[in-house]
Amino acid sequence: MEDEKKIDLIETHPHFDDLTSDEIDPATSYSDESYPEPTEEEWKELPEVADTIPRAAFLVILIEFCERFTYYGLSGPFQNYIQHPDPLSYPATQPGAMGKGQQTATALTTFFQFWCYITPVFGAIVADQFLGKYKTILYFSILYFIGLIILTLTAIPPAIHSGAAFPGFIVAIIIIGLATGGIKSNVSPLVAEQYQSKGAYVKTLKNGKRVIVTPQATYQRIFNMFYWGINIGSLSAIATTELEKNVGFWPAFVMPTLMFIPCIIVVILGRKHYVQVPPRGSVFIEAGRLLMLRFKVKGGLEACKPSNLAREHPELAHKATWDDIFVDELRRTFKACIIFCWFPIYWLCYSQMSNNLVSMAGTMLTGNVPNDIMQNIDPIALIITIPLMDSIVYPALRRVGIPMRPIARITCGFFFASVAMGYTAGIQAKVYRTPPYYDHPNGRQNWISAAYLIPSYVFTAISEIFAAITGMEYAYKKAPQSMKSIVMALFLLTNCFASILAFALVSVTVDPKLVWMYTGISIATFICCILFYVIHHKADDKDVEEDAIQRDVTTQKLDDEEVVAEYEAEKNI
Repeated sequence: MEDEKKIDLIETHPHFDDLTSDEIDPATSYSDESYPEPTEEEWKELPEVADTIPRAAFLVILIEFCERFTYYGLSGPFQNYIQHPDPLSYPATQPGAMGKGQQTATALTTFFQFWCYITPVFGAIVADQFLGKYKTILYFSILYFIGLIILTLTAIPPAIHSGAAFPGFIVAIIIIGLATGGIKSNVSPLVAEQYQSKGAYVKTLKNGKRVIVTPQATYQRIFNMFYWGINIGSLSAIATTELEKNVGFWPAFVMPTLMFIPCIIVVILGRKHYVQVPPRGSVFIEAGRLLMLRFKVKGGLEACKPSNLAREHPELAHKATWDDIFVDELRRTFKACIIFCWFPIYWLCYSQMSNNLVSMAGTMLTGNVPNDIMQNIDPIALIITIPLMDSIVYPALRRVGIPMRPIARITCGFFFASVAMGYTAGIQAKVYRTPPYYDHPNGRQNWISAAYLIPSYVFTAISEIFAAITGMEYAYKKAPQSMKSIVMALFLLTNCFASILAFALVSVTVDPKLVWMYTGISIATFICCILFYVIHHKADDKDVEEDAIQRDVTTQKLDDEEVVAEYEAEKNI
């Protein structure tokens, strides 16, 4: 039985000899004869279910919770911090610090989003090429903490009065943006790597019902839980926006700064429990050589497989430092990157929550709560709906033969994002028709309740479940083992292009042009929704087949006996 575990361990983890015995969970690392592979008929008849989530995955989710608690806690007050002037005293009707106006505030918050989503490319290269995901997360966490201290110190009243708030803010967001990029590109692949089983198998439940346990359903659940943790953390903005209104901005920034300390502690103390894939080192050079060779031979990437080169182009075979599986993985990655090209228009819808909708709420009646607390409706809606989708809706659809593969889910996400923007355009028009300031409120309150904005946030939350979560899942599943972080970073990079689109719209983020801005975004997203499904819906038919592309014992440089011998030497068996 021990020998069977070793062989299966080789097949499911290309770097198994780097794992400690505590990190190997036989329940998720291999399946024996009691869990056979499903037949074609079983695929048609039996429902798909998720596997057990490894304990280490929850530690990674805890890290992301702490980091997102910090990120959203400090970024929640940013719009007011920049837009409005420093009030005479606190509690304040309208908190502020710099008094730069809505356009400047929107431009700077958009830049911060842009910066936070371009830096993951750098963090991914550092992880995949040099340090590995764990060390990259640790080092960038320390840099993050330095940025938090700068932001907090320049937000104290003497610093605001002396004019230090603005330069301090610029320096802080540059440092924090760089650091969050190093964490963001690596933490989501790290949580998925904790689950090591790669193949589907048939299992009989305690009630006698037979089901198919699939990696697809398991990764879907992992990323649902991961995103759920993100949104639990994002509720910190409720506390920080209340602190900003009633006490000031420096305590609003102190709170997330203190919360980041447990994040660093969890990273350090949990290091022995994580499944860690070492950096490969030459993957980008290898991919570059493969692409260059692709233009020298006929037949595309398929002709560049070493097995085909040895037969068709023996004179070029010595240039192939890769294997056949790497070619299949890279081709699958390119297909995934084409899917990502549609996401900027989606993120443009999503980004309205944290800037323009906050400003709209400032022109509506909010009672005794700050206007920027409205954006927390989105994570609250997600916290409620994600468990419902994961435990009720998705399983029910699988039972009736509708597995909701990635393309179908992303299409739904685009549709609900379009609905959210269309609804928001209608509410903005309603604000403009309301006295006393009508279509020129200029930050003053018209007599209309901000509760009208609640559906905008709820529709956006529903769209995230379908599009944002599925996008992360798709980026992880379709990437080669040695390029998980970089492909995740490319997915996150689509936020940068959304920020560029948002920059282009800054000139119309003023009254009374906002109705047309929301309407245009809604129409553009709906058109993309239709085109996306028409062009890519066939990819769902090959989703399981493509996910089955993986490394096994035949693709390693060592044969079975050599690998087992090395495993036994490492573990002193």
